[in-house]
Parts: sequence; structure tokens; C-alpha cells
Amino acid sequence: METLHDWLAHCERLHPKTIELGLERSQAVAGRLGLRFDCPVITVAGTNGKGSTCAMLEAIALQAGYRTGVYTSPHLVHFEERCRIHGEIVKAHELIAHFEKVEAAREGTSLSYFEFTTLAIMSLMAASRLDVAILEVGLGGRLDTVNIIDTDCAVITSIDLDHMDYLGTDRESIGREKAGIMRTGKPAVVSDPVPPQSVLDRATEIGADLWTLGRDFNFSGDKLQWGWAWRGRRYAGLAYPALRGANQLINASGVLAALEALRDRIPVTAQAVRTGLALVELPGRFQIVPGQPALVLDVAHNPHSVAALAANLDAMGFYPTTHAVFGAMADKDLGSMFRKMGPLVDRWYFTDLATPRASAAAALIERWRAQETRRDVAASTHGAPMEALRAAVAAADPADRIVVFGSFYTVGGVLEDGVPRLQAKHLGP
Repeated sequence: METLHDWLAHCERLHPKTIELGLERSQAVAGRLGLRFDCPVITVAGTNGKGSTCAMLEAIALQAGYRTGVYTSPHLVHFEERCRIHGEIVKAHELIAHFEKVEAAREGTSLSYFEFTTLAIMSLMAASRLDVAILEVGLGGRLDTVNIIDTDCAVITSIDLDHMDYLGTDRESIGREKAGIMRTGKPAVVSDPVPPQSVLDRATEIGADLWTLGRDFNFSGDKLQWGWAWRGRRYAGLAYPALRGANQLINASGVLAALEALRDRIPVTAQAVRTGLALVELPGRFQIVPGQPALVLDVAHNPHSVAALAANLDAMGFYPTTHAVFGAMADKDLGSMFRKMGPLVDRWYFTDLATPRASAAAALIERWRAQETRRDVAASTHGAPMEALRAAVAAADPADRIVVFGSFYTVGGVLEDGVPRLQAKHLGP
């Protein structure tokens, strides 16, 4: 195995299940690797807002002069996007040595794709002389491979119904799994405005230093600026984060609380906060691409995030027609997603996705037809996201709006072709 592609193919063949939660296998291999971090670790779990939270933490820490390491998943286009060192996506060749280390330490242990690749990335990060490591949980928290590393500050973002086959069928059960990243005596920042009681109970049970939005820290704002306050610190007159969407203030508030909780180890200045929030970037999170028709890319893939997307689209103003390119995993609550977006969408373009976990476009359109009540809405099916986007562009007027959403694979499939700025004039036939 000489290339990263070879190693990823190897990882896909090792384990009988695509997803199998549990720490025993990863802990055994991590122990043989001697995996440990010599810097503060911030672990981020939640249903939505994890990627944005990690991006804002990274942006502020970079502006404060720290050498950062970030692990997130999944990726949009290239696997290497899952790891950034000092703000830069790692190169494929930099990862290979760490895949080799994991393979040597595996000693026959069967690791899933996620377990193997997570261990390899964390091995690279541990060897990168970091000042701060930011780790995003892949699924849940308690039994996710990321949780083999003891965090110095846990951040739990919004919690809602998703991955219910693995995490439970209600917010309390899901919250209990997310709360598994907390550690005794360590800060645990909860930015969900109405957290499940199970999260609060877990913090009390283990003696975590709990910080909750509304009790320990707050934010306020108007149309021009916003502010954040904690017992001994206040930020006023902040520009809105560069990431769009009203929900980003909730995420940013949790970020500032986490940095405040770690102030004795990684202090940041007010200027670093201001500049970091102004410069933060994260593709696919209510990303508005310049050009005509308007193009919005959003990885929203569950009812909670789709509701936020719908609210953000509504706030954009009037567009004669909204075209939606949609592809999703088969296990998602499609009915709720269609109900939340239905009033806004005038034309649907359902697409197949390049993963066996996805629902076929033909199945999506049938599910949509079963509940659509508007008679003026059209729909079609397509073999790939870019094919669907091209159809939407061909049908749209310059004053219209196109939104691409439903999965990382949907947005990634559009970005994969590297179309310059994804403006309509570049899409071509």
C-alpha cells in the first residue's frame, strides 16, 4: 500500500460493519501506539453545530498565535480535509506513515474504517507539536473513537434526533451519549439553549465543571453587532461571525465559553476573538456562492439542521423560484425534512449519492410525492449531485435561488468537480 487511496481501501475491507460503536478495539491499538497529546484538548460533540464550533475555535486560536490541530469528519471532497495542522489541510503523503503505524500496532485487531482512520489522524496530530488539539466526535460521544482521549474541555452543541438506530430514540437518550465526553473536574460547556436533563445529570454525576448557556454565559445582539458575557469577562460590539446563519451566535457563544474555561492554559486576546470570528471559513454551512442565480450549499441532513436552513433561507428575502438539489441517507427522517422545506421549494431535483447508505433518487421522489400537497411543485431524478445541479441551473432564471442540501455527499458531490466559485455561468452544459 503506497498511496493514501490504497490505505483507505484497506481500511474499508478490515471490519464487517461500517459503524460499530465501542472503545475497546481503539483503546487497545492506541495503547500500543502510545497515543497521547501534550497539549490542551477540546472535544466537541453534538447533533448540529460541531463543525462550525471547531472552525471558530481554530480561527481564534490561530489569531492568538497558537499552533492548532483539528480533526473533523466526514469530509466533503477529499479525505485529507479531516485534519488541519496550523490552519492547513494535511497532505496525503503526511498521513501514510501514521496509517503504517496503526497497521503495525493493530496486531490483528479488527478496526472499522472510522476507527482506523481516526487513530491515524490522531497519531499525526500527536506528533505535530501542537499548542491545542480540537477533536470533533463522529457519532454520539461516549462510544466514539475520539473519546479514547481525555478532554481538557468538553463542548456539547445542539442536540436533536439523528442516528437514532445507534444513540436512542429521544433527546434524553441521545444527550446521555453526547455527555459521555465529559470528564471529572474538567470544564463541560453546553451551548444547547435547552439541553436534555440527561446532560446536566451526567455532569453532576461525575463532577464536571458545567457551563451552560443562559446560566453561566449569555449573548445578545441587534442587526449590526452582538456581545457575549460571563461572570468576569465581557465582549461587546462584536461583528457577526463570518459563518452565516442565526444559529452561529449560539455556536460562537459556546466557543467563547470554552476559551474562557481554558484561559489559564491558552489565553486569547479580544482582538484574536474579533479577527478569528471575522475570518472563519467552513464550506457547506449555509455557504452562499456569488453569482446568478443565487446558490446556497448546506450539509443540513436532519430535521433540526434543515429547520435552521429553512429559517436562514426565509431570511434571505424574496426569490421568484427556489430550486432544491437533494440527496440523503436512507436512515434519515425524510418526512420531517420535506415538511420543513416544502413551503420554500418550488422545484426538486432528487439525486443518487455515491454511497450504499444513501437513499436512491427514485425512492426519494416517491417519499416526497407521498406527502407533497402543493400542486404547483415539480420534481425530477438524477444520477449524481452535479447532474442535478446542472438541471437546476438550466431551469432557473437569473433571479431564482438554488439550494443544495441533505448530506455531506450531496454538497461534496457538487464541490468535487472543482467548478470555479460554482457560479451558474461556469456550470456549462
